[in-house]
Amino acid sequence: MNISILGLGYVGCVSAACLSKEGHQVIGIDVNIDKVNMINSGKSPIIEKDLDEILKEVVATNRLKATTDLQQGILNSELSLICVGTPSNENGSLDLRYVNGVCMDIGQALAKKNSFHIVVLRSTVLPGTVNSVVIPTLEKNSLKKAGVDFGVCINPEFLREGTSIYDFYHPPKTLIGELDKRSGDGVAQIYKNIDSPIVRTSIEVAEMIKYVNNTFHALKVCFANEIGNICKKKGIDSHQVMDIFCMDTKLNLSPYYLKPGFAFGGSCLPKDLRALLYEGKHLDLNLPVLEAIQKSNEYQINLAINKILKLGKKKIGIFGFSFKAGTDDLRESPLVTLIETLIGKGYEIKIYDRNVNIAKLFGANKKYIEEVIPHISSLMSNSMDEVINNSDVLIIGNKAEEFKQIPSLMREDKIIIDLVRIFDKDDVKVGEYDGICW
Repeated sequence: MNISILGLGYVGCVSAACLSKEGHQVIGIDVNIDKVNMINSGKSPIIEKDLDEILKEVVATNRLKATTDLQQGILNSELSLICVGTPSNENGSLDLRYVNGVCMDIGQALAKKNSFHIVVLRSTVLPGTVNSVVIPTLEKNSLKKAGVDFGVCINPEFLREGTSIYDFYHPPKTLIGELDKRSGDGVAQIYKNIDSPIVRTSIEVAEMIKYVNNTFHALKVCFANEIGNICKKKGIDSHQVMDIFCMDTKLNLSPYYLKPGFAFGGSCLPKDLRALLYEGKHLDLNLPVLEAIQKSNEYQINLAINKILKLGKKKIGIFGFSFKAGTDDLRESPLVTLIETLIGKGYEIKIYDRNVNIAKLFGANKKYIEEVIPHISSLMSNSMDEVINNSDVLIIGNKAEEFKQIPSLMREDKIIIDLVRIFDKDDVKVGEYDGICW
């Protein structure tokens, strides 16, 4: 394909070199004449392993050239990658002046072009930016319609400085957020020789992914450092601890626990977190990341409570009482906190949980139910139908398989609040449906 790349900074320069090496005809565009001249002489304007060699090769074979003439670059390409910077303002917000400026220029160039052109944002922007800034600016300056006269996609990069050439050719995924299928097809075409899954999704999801990645990486650094600080005080080899921790790819380094939903509970997580924080205080350590975990967990419980309170309906049915499906363990279940709060505010509560009913009669939690929460125990029912028929709002508290029957058992006037995403919205054909964080 004929590709133009706008902005020859770190991402733009690496993308230009690698795409031209893949056989595409690439025009690099930048306002900085020094960068343009360096690239045209086969030299890299940035320090990056293997980049000089690739630039020398692709410039010599005329697959890459650089220019300051944006309009000519657009008119002589089929697809444009926007790789301009999105720095921070003083208050932490994104400075979108470069994105806005380059979109104005692209739009003016598109006004003079008759063929379909695909505009691809590779710069990192917050969700909503493409729809609120990029598309309106392109349409205003081109007098054309996005998705009809020209295409729009976002294609976030996942390049690490120092290994970006390797990362370009070995990405965990190639992510394309597309306005329309034709545009997505065009972007997918330029990566057809890259051995990685191509993920095509909405523009908003793709915009969000980069922030999820980088925030999680930042969180991991701080988490590891705080664990390291505790280990240092205790005379423990922190690197050995984390090496062993990282061996567990079933739970520790895995998708497990990374699904948005309700708060954590049970006999282990809350207790062990408190114990580690107490030890940190005993060692005179400041552990802000670890200390924030419990506050965040409490916030999620309050989020669910407030969602219920705002409905203004007093009859509440709770499905799932233990902290997760398949267990009768009620110790520190966030659902107990939710139920007790609603009881205190005068709500009429009915509860169904097959496992806890069994536990009430035979299980290890019998003493806990009878002595610690007898006021809740008396609200429990043996029938899902009874809870549904006597409640206006139905709260799904865990992923017990039988709860999937609930929509087929209820009337149109019921409201489901799903705390664990046992359903997708389209699965619920009757009544109202809402999730806690989706």
